[in-house]
Amino acid sequence: MKLLYKSVLSFTASLLVLTACSSKNKDKAQGATPATSKPLDTVALLAYNPKNADKKIDEVMQELHRTRAFNGNVLVAKKGKIIYENAIGWADYLHRDSLRIGSQFELASVTKTMTSTGILMLMERGKLKLDDDVKKFFPDFPYDGVTIRLLLTHRSGMMNYVYFVDDIYRSQHLNQKKGLTNMEAMKMIADYKPHPFNVPNKRFLYNNSNFMVLGSIIEKVSGQSYAQFMKENVFVPASMLHTAVYSKAVYDKIPVHVVGHDRGQWKYSVAQNFLDGPVGDKGVYSTVKDLFLFDRALRAGILLKQATLDSAYVPRNPMLHGHFSYGYGWRTFTAPGEQVIYHTGWWHGFRHIYLRDMKNDITIVLLSNLANGSLLKLDDLFKAAGMPVVRKSAYNGNGDTSDD
Repeated sequence: MKLLYKSVLSFTASLLVLTACSSKNKDKAQGATPATSKPLDTVALLAYNPKNADKKIDEVMQELHRTRAFNGNVLVAKKGKIIYENAIGWADYLHRDSLRIGSQFELASVTKTMTSTGILMLMERGKLKLDDDVKKFFPDFPYDGVTIRLLLTHRSGMMNYVYFVDDIYRSQHLNQKKGLTNMEAMKMIADYKPHPFNVPNKRFLYNNSNFMVLGSIIEKVSGQSYAQFMKENVFVPASMLHTAVYSKAVYDKIPVHVVGHDRGQWKYSVAQNFLDGPVGDKGVYSTVKDLFLFDRALRAGILLKQATLDSAYVPRNPMLHGHFSYGYGWRTFTAPGEQVIYHTGWWHGFRHIYLRDMKNDITIVLLSNLANGSLLKLDDLFKAAGMPVVRKSAYNGNGDTSDD
């Protein structure tokens, strides 16, 4: 009996060791939580009383609406507290449907910040390296020397697939209502081998091809659709419950009520087409509040390790006007004692800017569905919020503020 008891104890101990080792190996394979598994306190973060709205910011936004025809949603937060939010204008002018603070917008290129987050997650989990060549994942990819790092920094030299695919669809009279998938876009590039703009790593050349390919790599490496991977690994952990990926390759009609209006005029409402199929460069739909939560989740270390974030925010291209550059999926503004990480977006009647002042802990989110020049006149908003003026033409080549 005593021998049997010892055997049971020995077996149990061995089982516990094996279980622990298996758990460690599983964590290593999947990637442990970068810094904290503590969820965001969304109730506290999203609390807002319109009676306490920042009056200076409200004056700026009302003036922007009145004189520059800004139409969209806005949120400004300081040190994790919302000090101003508003929904201004129409979601769908034709049907006189007003915007709501929870309205979902096609994020256009602001999507790139989330694609880069997904790629860097896979890097942290050992699923890929930034210096991996695209051919490792897509052997038929027609360009040599294009790495993930070059895609993240817009230094691949690739052509812009948007124009290339558009030409094929129009010349061959293909169905423009059905969305193109990422894998179909990658096959078209492999089959047609369009001439690149430049050799890899020659210079910075911003275009959507880089992040469409990164979205495709996420699908190949994870074995999931881009939409499912982003939901499970970015949106849900960051408590972004009103954020999703909507592709015309999946949806006949994108299930949101906000319509993009182009050329700065209400009569040019934009209907989604085959180019709204590929994702990674665009395709995420979200709200101003969820983008604020994305900022908080990044700051809290819920999504990526701090060292990874720091590397993403390093300017990876020559400075423009002494301050502006591009990191891994983020535009950057740097000055002595100042750092603003941001991204702009412009696609099919949507135009946005999403800014994160890292020093002063200020977040500004402006989502617009009337693509006009209103977001080019934000100096007063930056000053009212207390962050640097993030406008390239505000600085000369030496980094000094210009007179214009």
